[in-house]
Amino acid sequence: MVQATGEERAAHLAREAVELVDAGHREAASRNLREALSIAPENSQVKAAFLKIQQEEENDHQLLSLCRRYTAGRDESAGKEAAAFLRTDGLKPPENVALESLKLLLGEQAHALSEMQDEIISGLVRQSVSVRQYFSTQLQISVTTFFDEIYDRGDGAAVCLDTVVLDPTVWPSESNRSHCEDELFQLFLAKLMESGHDLDGRSLKGITRLLAVDAERLQHLIDDEGFEVILTSLDNRLPLDVRSQATLATAKYLEVSKDAGAKQFSTLIAVMISRGRLDDLIIAFSAVAAVFPVAPAAAANVFLSDEFMNALTPLATRDAKRRKVEVSVLELLNAACINRPSRETISKNFSEWLSHTLTNGSDEGSELAAVVLAKIRASETTKPEENGKVQEEDSVSELVERFKGLMSESKVENISHAIEGLAYSSVKPFVKEQLAKDPTFMRDLVTILKKHTTDSSLLYGGLMIILNLTKFLPNLSDEQKKMGQLKDYADASAGKNQPKSSPDPLDQDEMVLSRCGLVIDAGAMSLLVDCARLAMPSIHDLTAKITLALARVQKSRGILAQQGAIKLLLSLAIPKQGSPALANETTRNASHALARILISVDPSHVFPSSGFPQVTSAVRPLLSLLSSPETASFSVDQPRDLLPVFESLLALTNLASYPHDESPAELTVREGWSAVEDLLLSSNARVQRAACELICNLMTCESGIVKFADGSKRAAQRLHILLALTDADDIPTRRAAGGAIAMLTEYDAAVAAVLDRVRGVDLLLGLCQEDDDSLVHRGVVCVRNLTFAASGDIGARAKAAVRAASGIDILTACLKKTKNPAVLQAGVEALKPLVQDSQ
Repeated sequence: MVQATGEERAAHLAREAVELVDAGHREAASRNLREALSIAPENSQVKAAFLKIQQEEENDHQLLSLCRRYTAGRDESAGKEAAAFLRTDGLKPPENVALESLKLLLGEQAHALSEMQDEIISGLVRQSVSVRQYFSTQLQISVTTFFDEIYDRGDGAAVCLDTVVLDPTVWPSESNRSHCEDELFQLFLAKLMESGHDLDGRSLKGITRLLAVDAERLQHLIDDEGFEVILTSLDNRLPLDVRSQATLATAKYLEVSKDAGAKQFSTLIAVMISRGRLDDLIIAFSAVAAVFPVAPAAAANVFLSDEFMNALTPLATRDAKRRKVEVSVLELLNAACINRPSRETISKNFSEWLSHTLTNGSDEGSELAAVVLAKIRASETTKPEENGKVQEEDSVSELVERFKGLMSESKVENISHAIEGLAYSSVKPFVKEQLAKDPTFMRDLVTILKKHTTDSSLLYGGLMIILNLTKFLPNLSDEQKKMGQLKDYADASAGKNQPKSSPDPLDQDEMVLSRCGLVIDAGAMSLLVDCARLAMPSIHDLTAKITLALARVQKSRGILAQQGAIKLLLSLAIPKQGSPALANETTRNASHALARILISVDPSHVFPSSGFPQVTSAVRPLLSLLSSPETASFSVDQPRDLLPVFESLLALTNLASYPHDESPAELTVREGWSAVEDLLLSSNARVQRAACELICNLMTCESGIVKFADGSKRAAQRLHILLALTDADDIPTRRAAGGAIAMLTEYDAAVAAVLDRVRGVDLLLGLCQEDDDSLVHRGVVCVRNLTFAASGDIGARAKAAVRAASGIDILTACLKKTKNPAVLQAGVEALKPLVQDSQ
């Protein structure tokens, strides 16, 4: 009876809730429904009321209401609100609301709504699976019909078609998806052909995105007519957005079509040239210029052909009628300089015209001519006679001054030309000096680059200038130096007029160090810190190389650390995604730069006891330098560069002495012991010394001591190596080995290992007889540990062995000779047990 009453009560509340909703009293209806659900959630009338009210609420969803106002009332503010709603994280609309909103928009003609419809449609596709599924369904019914429905609504809406055909989750089968993708790609191409460039950016975006993901499968759909219309969109008179999309599409197509695509490109350019019309020539020159950076071999093959040169050369004249093509020709020559044979052809055939244009051309033409001249002069390898060299330097210096003048202008185009020209000119040693010793220019360069970190091309060029100024000559082994001398001798014997292999004096280390100091003074470190925040592998690569060079200035390492170099290098030393070779080089350069700085700074000044960065974060990058690069191969002629290894060992030694809760010494032993131990046997004396010094400092941690004093056979072998190094030719190596053994012989297992080695005790007593006071101190402490600290049977054996090796006489002579209180105290403690036992 009670249950029936409850059911009836719930049903009554549900009916009232429906009536209240119809009357517009939603809050009261919700209260009634909540009570009904708490009484009888399974009651059929309660369920029906719940579904009706839910439907009513969804039909009145904020987004749907905004879209109604936008479409029916042409309320632009409602459209902006709807777009903002779809951009807001956490406000994802219900699927049925998103779909109904889309249908409201598509129910109106594209021209009847404002451009805001594009943003709303893009947001709906991004947010809703149901909307994407609707797109898929409509495309399966008719790609052409739905394409026409969507295309005119905006760039974003058109690109949504790509989004859907590239999403396999909203298609019943791969064959359906690929069929629609093919048709869509051809429709974008057809639209590009008919649009007369009015909406090329839109159609090209569709083409480019599909090629970027699926070029291998779509390439067969690009015939000569289709490829030509893409190339036509490379015309330098068109907007940058159009040309950028066309460049991406061309690059991807040439990448997958390989030789066939290169041949097709050559044929189409030849057809354009053969027409002889000025417009066709400009398009052909623009297309070849655009292809040089992305497919230099294909572009150079066209550029160097007789047909192309025959068309190009007459246009590079002083005839005023040719001014219409001046910029197109200059941009082509500028791009062609990337290829050495093309650059040589330009130098031979166009230098005079470029010089004339430099002083007589339009403003833009003059700037481009300066950049081209800078590139060809920077790459000239023949060494002129003295007068010729003076003329060359004067000529290049004039160009450099011209570029420096452009740096002060506000137009980004002018600054870009200046940066590009200086990037090439600064490979010349005398230009490096000219730029580095101009503090105003250096500060301006850093300021400009910091303002344009989002312009990857300009930033890359600017960093190349700084890299050129700070670039050191490669470290050559003795064998490499001999090979260079032999090559010079062979060339001279053969009568070849080749430049000597001796470097320019302005590129010697002391000159580069001076320039690095000037770059640091100009504030370059703050720029490099900003560059590390960018997600651009090529910029990270340059940043690491420049910081590595700057870190070579010992007196400035502390300044670099204060200005953020440590955090910068730690971030760069973590391997990134992208090209493995580039990533590996970047991480190694960053790790090497980190090593250089940490050699010279107090770890406590850059690694706070609590906070970021932690001292242990530097250990792994440093340890990575101890192993050979995975992709490297070494030979007698090309030996491994051991400088990074050496400097990493020094940095690890410095860190190992830093007391910290997370011990860098413990981490070094745990993760890098094998590499350190191998280097202890290096044939390079400096590397062996550095490894020995590191091991000495690692004796401050338990893990390091265990490696030598756990009583195992392997530990004894390690200790025997240290004993042998106490007799090395290099005094610092002997000092480090003696210091390590002095700490180890505090443990009986290490003492036993010394006793088990033939001449082990003799070697320690030998240290006591050295002229170097620090070696004597270490030797006396080692002997003291054998005779005074060792216990039990091992202690007895140790005293007997020292006595048998004339230890009493050696220690007595040592005490008479020294004035060092520490040596005197240790010596007395070492002698006392020996003298007592002998009495």
